[in-house]
Amino acid sequence: MSEVITVGEPLCTFASQDPDVSLADAMNWHKIMGGAELNVAIGVKRLGHSVEYISRVGEDPFGEFVIKTIKSHNVGTKYVSQDPVYWTGHQLKQLVTKGDPDTYNYRKGSAASHLTSEIMDQVDLNGVKIAHMSGIFPAISDTAEKSFRSLLSRLVDNNILTTFDPNLRPSLWSNQEKMISTINELAGSADIVLPGLAEGKILMGSDDPEEIADFYLKGKRTDTVCVKIGPAGAYVKTKDGQSYTVNGFKVDNVVDTVGAGDGFALGVITALLEGKSLKSAVLRGNAVGALQVQTPGDNDGYPTPKELKEFYLQEGVSED
Repeated sequence: MSEVITVGEPLCTFASQDPDVSLADAMNWHKIMGGAELNVAIGVKRLGHSVEYISRVGEDPFGEFVIKTIKSHNVGTKYVSQDPVYWTGHQLKQLVTKGDPDTYNYRKGSAASHLTSEIMDQVDLNGVKIAHMSGIFPAISDTAEKSFRSLLSRLVDNNILTTFDPNLRPSLWSNQEKMISTINELAGSADIVLPGLAEGKILMGSDDPEEIADFYLKGKRTDTVCVKIGPAGAYVKTKDGQSYTVNGFKVDNVVDTVGAGDGFALGVITALLEGKSLKSAVLRGNAVGALQVQTPGDNDGYPTPKELKEFYLQEGVSED
């Protein structure tokens, strides 16, 4: 089995080619592949680590496109199955010259939303070192939430290091109360929780990094919280009392923020796989996030080992 596994819904994304034009008025589109957990998988592989992606797509052109594209990134597809009844999720994405783009999802009733616990139970966990989970997949359906919980339980039982990114998608949940209670409960089963400031404000009522960290450190399994604080970097606190801020990197031209949080996650994951310290792992997370926001795609800025080294040299920093 691969070093890393993750589960999510891949999206056939139609990205607008008309800058700063609304989704309703855009006329030119480019087909790409999207999905937060898939972004992490692609970045993990780009930095030289093996990764397996778990999902389900339809037996349709979108599904075929998704599988071919995942394979082109050398991400494992052993557990990406095709559904003969339900279709592949897809999305419209706005092109912006600055900030966050608007998106519109077509996901209700998709193939991934019908990925069952029985399918999840077939995943081989032998050799898996880190599992990356996020709050998106359990939001897409009750079936997906059940299967997500099944896998998470197996990860805990097998003592596999698990990272959890809340990745809030309010439009996918039936209501905000359900989103908050479910995300906070699931986070407690992860070793490392990776919230952002805005997510903290929604999920536990504060955008203070230390208060967010303290809240999630109450989780039954959680021993580390890395709070993403935007350009300033990340605040880290551990259950044994360590706390510090790892500074971010100055970016003069932010093109598109999509994929930055996933970049942070994959930076942390790959550094830990390589035996780096937690502080170095967070530094790498900040670096990958800074590289990603300078590109228009969801994962175009994720570096190879050589590109990451060159970025560190340029910035005058080094990993432990």
